[in-house]
Amino acid sequence: MHKKVLVTGSSGFIGSHLCTYLVAQGYYTVGLDIQSCQISDKQSDFVLCDILDREKLTYTIRKYQPEVIVHLAARTDLNEKNTLQGYAVNIEGTENLVAAIKDNDCVERVLFTSSQLVCDVKYAPKNDTDYRPPNLYGESKVLTEKIVRSSDLEDVTWCILRPTTIWGEGMSPHYQNFLRLVQIGRFFHISSRPLYKSYGYIGNTTYQYKRFIEAPSTNIHKQTFYIADYKPLSLREWTNCLADELSDRPLKTVPVPVAKLLAYIGDGLNTVGMKKFPFNSFRLKNILTEYMFDLSSTEKICGPLPFSMKEGVQRTAQWFQSMQS
Repeated sequence: MHKKVLVTGSSGFIGSHLCTYLVAQGYYTVGLDIQSCQISDKQSDFVLCDILDREKLTYTIRKYQPEVIVHLAARTDLNEKNTLQGYAVNIEGTENLVAAIKDNDCVERVLFTSSQLVCDVKYAPKNDTDYRPPNLYGESKVLTEKIVRSSDLEDVTWCILRPTTIWGEGMSPHYQNFLRLVQIGRFFHISSRPLYKSYGYIGNTTYQYKRFIEAPSTNIHKQTFYIADYKPLSLREWTNCLADELSDRPLKTVPVPVAKLLAYIGDGLNTVGMKKFPFNSFRLKNILTEYMFDLSSTEKICGPLPFSMKEGVQRTAQWFQSMQS
């Protein structure tokens, strides 16, 4: 019989896909989020709860008695520039969850979700606690990991998962805008380089989370794993595949000097109030920065993934086109 799984952040991108997938695999899931979610399956429940509310969080765990908790609830945008308090849900929310677990003896396993941004993508950490966050969001996730590592959760198996850039059906409006630019032929390649990146397709990500739920405790306890597809994708190949599915317009290539000029123009337009202009120096840097993680330890736990990059592209394009129709 499958264990009962409570998923915090169940209305988010990864959380909603994970709940749907786990129910299809026979798990009973309890979703917990600050945004309501329609649950019609008899194998699932939903609780409207802010993890900053320690009392309600503790009560919810006591009521539903989950053996497994997947912690995904977080503020994930990079917009906060002033104070870590803007990411209180990441820090205090994790403290509250740890306290709630300690107050209930039903929990056997917890998957704590962190982020690749505990380190700048250009920095290769020497070990799991070698941090170099590039922004306040990354700092909040560093603190999240430190809370977990110092939590003294007795008789509870736990591990830390660091998703990279996850893509697929249900992507955020920001990435939907990217798909729209590809569709209308206004996205352009910058240089002819392939630009390799460790991205993860959402169908593979949910599969990996399930495998961590099921893995022997000795294989994952107190360890840290990156979550992404094992083979880095080429940004050029990926966007070309998306263009093939979404449009009959081939994508153009712009030389780097021209792209830099366009980025400077975008910076100026953003400064004078045109915040929605889609290209600037920040995005140019993101596009040109390659990052590839060693996924061998994750692959050892999870085994082969169910979807290829091209299969993920096809499913993503079908979803995006269905939204438009």
